[in-house]
Amino acid sequence: MKFIKVHRFLLSCLTIIFLSSFIASIVQSSFTKVEIDLKELRTDDGQSLVYDLYKPKIAKEDNKVPFVVVVPGFQRSKEALSNIAIELSRRGMVVALIDPYAQGMSSSSTSRIAATTQGYGMFALVDYAHDGNFPFVDISKIASTGHSMGGNAAIRGADFFGKEAINEKRKSKLHSVYVSGYVLTLRDEILRDSRSNMGVSYALYDEGAFRNELEGWDSGNMEIAPESLRLINNVLPDENKVNKVELGKYYGNKNENTLRVVFNEKLLHPFQPYNREATANQLDYFERVIGFPIKIDSSNQIWQLKEFFTLLNMVISLIMLVPLTRFFLNITFFRTLINPIPSALPKQTREGKLVFWTIFVVSAAIACISFIPMVDLAKILFTDAANRELTWFFPQRMNNSVMLWAALNGTIGLIIFLLSYLLFGRYHGTKRESWGLNISLLDFGKTFLLGISIFTAYYLILFIVYNFFHVDYRFWFMGVRVFQPEMLLVLMMYFPLFFIFFFSNSLRINGSMRFEGQAEWKSRLIGGFANSLGLIFIIIIHYSVFAATGRVYWSSNSTDWLSINLLFGIVPMMFVLPYFNRIFFQMTGRVYLGPIITCLIFIMILSTNTVVYLPI
Repeated sequence: MKFIKVHRFLLSCLTIIFLSSFIASIVQSSFTKVEIDLKELRTDDGQSLVYDLYKPKIAKEDNKVPFVVVVPGFQRSKEALSNIAIELSRRGMVVALIDPYAQGMSSSSTSRIAATTQGYGMFALVDYAHDGNFPFVDISKIASTGHSMGGNAAIRGADFFGKEAINEKRKSKLHSVYVSGYVLTLRDEILRDSRSNMGVSYALYDEGAFRNELEGWDSGNMEIAPESLRLINNVLPDENKVNKVELGKYYGNKNENTLRVVFNEKLLHPFQPYNREATANQLDYFERVIGFPIKIDSSNQIWQLKEFFTLLNMVISLIMLVPLTRFFLNITFFRTLINPIPSALPKQTREGKLVFWTIFVVSAAIACISFIPMVDLAKILFTDAANRELTWFFPQRMNNSVMLWAALNGTIGLIIFLLSYLLFGRYHGTKRESWGLNISLLDFGKTFLLGISIFTAYYLILFIVYNFFHVDYRFWFMGVRVFQPEMLLVLMMYFPLFFIFFFSNSLRINGSMRFEGQAEWKSRLIGGFANSLGLIFIIIIHYSVFAATGRVYWSSNSTDWLSINLLFGIVPMMFVLPYFNRIFFQMTGRVYLGPIITCLIFIMILSTNTVVYLPI
């Protein structure tokens, strides 16, 4: 009873996590009407494809049902598209939700352009299903759907299996495809050999539309886009060809696998998969071309419930770090790490406020203008990863730029912190003792061990949740997911440079943003904005220009816009980081525990949600 009383906050967090995980798993399985199993397929050249198999209970050898392979896009794992897997499977279709090659649990690919040449692994799985390895699947009704680069994989699948069908003079193994958020490969040389029904959904406000053939405001307009016109006219006789596509209208003949339809939802690219209208359009398409064994209206969607409970998981799991740390600090071995909280800085004077807010604005400006240069520098320093080559040397293409940005801004932050003290603070009552830097070598070692222990406990709980309920902590494309052992090597590789930023933040939030008489909530809020405002400015600039001109600001390079998209997941982490660093500082009276815990956990979150070109 004493244990329960002392640790009731921790126990409450665990209770909520396990309860919400249970409910999320029930929703994910369509209230136990669908069985979900983690599978692995050994493919060519030693590659392996990991996928979740959603099997409705109605699917049996004597009641075969259609089969759909769902392919997430660049930097996305299978969990990011569980919403469409839920909706398709509850309508009676067997669904394979894959981790694309080099993402999630699947191996890296032997191809630099895996989406193009292998469909991110989808080609192999279609062959596997068509060979009768799923006796409950109707092999005449195999389909694929994907978003972004997953959509490209679907287009390429239609072309790949179409050529195969032409050569072997039979129908394509791939009955139908649905392409979300990608039109670059809707070209004549690819479309002409397709023998699959094809639906295309493209966001009207897609940030990547500047790469399309039209420019400006019309670049995402699928009514007049050359890409969508080719898609439709490719299957129409000359006398029926159109110069404007009617959105939502079906062209062609599904019995000849030439059915075509285009949708153009008013959305941004990263949010397209998580929209009720876009989901309904996709469901209507599959009902039209294949037919659902279980008839449920497309407006009847339950995936949002699962998203709510896994979001709750993510929020509570991060909050749980606080009582989890208290639990470990109550252990005798770690109790010596508890120290008095150093005195706060003297109340700000008018001159002090001027210095503070000047540093605040300058730091945010540096954070803003340095991000894209670090993206470009990463391409030079880490050429293998930038070129999608397998490598043991910093193998995360997108995280490399974030790491360089973090190391640079962390270093600059430390320099500004020291200069502000030397030039101003020490003459205005600032004492170095208030920084919480003093620590013995033994206590630093114990602090590091404590951080590793909390990291281990945090992910151990996640592994238990995933093992029992097959869900993790996430909301849309932001997620805390389980990892494979080799990711610990990646973590150790990226930790030192990222730690510069995390430590710099802890020192600044606790050593230069704690003032006598200032409310704690206000101090933490200022710290949150101080740490994230530069990145927020990037998003504001990027989309303000987009709103004014129809073309995103960072569009000179065809991949920079993807780096900006990455910020949607990073900014929330950056905003809450100072809160944790302040809380852990108040627990130990030192600035070290916070950055150790947060760096380990946040970097693992980043690392497991992006491409990893490890040679395994």
